[in-house]
Amino acid sequence: MNIWTEMSIEFANQKNYLDELYKVYPISPNLRRELAPNLQSGIETAFQNRDNELLIKNLLQLELFPIKDSYVAYLRRDPSSIKRNPQTINRIAGTIYEMGYDVVIEKCTEPKETNRQIGPMFKYWLNKGTLGVPVYKSISDFLRNPSENAVLNVSDAEMAHFAVKYFGYDREKGLDFLARFNNKYVVGEAKFLTDFGGHQNAQFDDAVSTITSNFYSNTLNAEVIPIAIMDGVLYIKGNHKLYRYLENHEEQIIISSLLLREFLYSL
Repeated sequence: MNIWTEMSIEFANQKNYLDELYKVYPISPNLRRELAPNLQSGIETAFQNRDNELLIKNLLQLELFPIKDSYVAYLRRDPSSIKRNPQTINRIAGTIYEMGYDVVIEKCTEPKETNRQIGPMFKYWLNKGTLGVPVYKSISDFLRNPSENAVLNVSDAEMAHFAVKYFGYDREKGLDFLARFNNKYVVGEAKFLTDFGGHQNAQFDDAVSTITSNFYSNTLNAEVIPIAIMDGVLYIKGNHKLYRYLENHEEQIIISSLLLREFLYSL
């Protein structure tokens, strides 16, 4: 097991890990989604007039459709299919009418899942200057002084493009972290795994795929260090897939965000 992974496990199991992690990922109770007045009015009119086409057209413009139906995604992507498939429209509309107007509005305004809040939080945390070095929002500014310790905090896609150009990065997946410390470049992804299984395991695998990609500095003449900045249930000791992986991959740097500053200053 990598020494930084060991330290992350120790922190998670012996200290106030969750209390500290809340500084990075300050999850808050979700507010309900808002409906544009014109769309809500259109939905109400469609309900009153039992206008199936109008109902579906309005509902498809919302972020959240009120029912799970395998045909909805197709209708979203090809609105012209609404007129060509009246039986499908009537079937879906009938289900929605049975729910009642108030229930439909409640379903359409449900809060976003907590996991959807998590993505941008790591970058917001970096922007606070937590690591004690300049945070640049421009690649040209970041490159201007190659001897300066600094963080580049642009979009995932821009960081991936930077890594492709300067480090030979061979994945299309965007990056969450890119920094320069002591003439070494550190790149990686940040994940907060809230539970085991399914999508969360896929998130873990995605981060691992990034740090096992080929990185080399062909123009900046500096070492490139890939890391996975991961937090959450992976550090709970036990006979589960994530912990077994940590035990068996000493060569990979998988580290908690709470130890990131210490790691960077150790380079």
